[in-house]
Amino acid sequence: MLASSLSFLHSCAFPSSASSSSSSLSTLSQPNPKPFVVQAKVRTRREDRTARHTRIRKKVEGTPERPRLSVFRSNKHLSVQVIDDTSMHTLASASTMQKTFAEEFNYSAGPTVEVAKRMGEIIAKSCLEKGITKVAFDRGGYPYHGRVEALAEAAREHGLDF
Repeated sequence: MLASSLSFLHSCAFPSSASSSSSSLSTLSQPNPKPFVVQAKVRTRREDRTARHTRIRKKVEGTPERPRLSVFRSNKHLSVQVIDDTSMHTLASASTMQKTFAEEFNYSAGPTVEVAKRMGEIIAKSCLEKGITKVAFDRGGYPYHGRVEALAEAAREHGLDF
């Protein structure tokens, strides 16, 4: 099989054995086309989480009768908000960045399951003081495991219904 019979080699700068020297100089002077490179789409863990959160938010909506309990966790902090989506107001919130909470728990490696349990207690008491008993739980795209699960279970134990 000759190199000239292969169609993908015509675009390369390889001179064929059947062509003359003058035509090989003309093919060498032409710029090479860019090679065809296939790149996979790379999605980060954060993009995957936000996609999950978007799917969850299509189904979970906070109303005045049943506001949304939204959880956000990072490596260093944990925050919870009770949100009425119809009026776009935060009704109650708790975070490990709040001064009173940070003084209670002196941790350096990030919030643990015990910290999440305490956060669930605080948000439940805050909601009950404001007359909120039923909430819709929004895990924020995070797996229902570990800190998110501990927070939800503690909130249920202290009077929130979801």
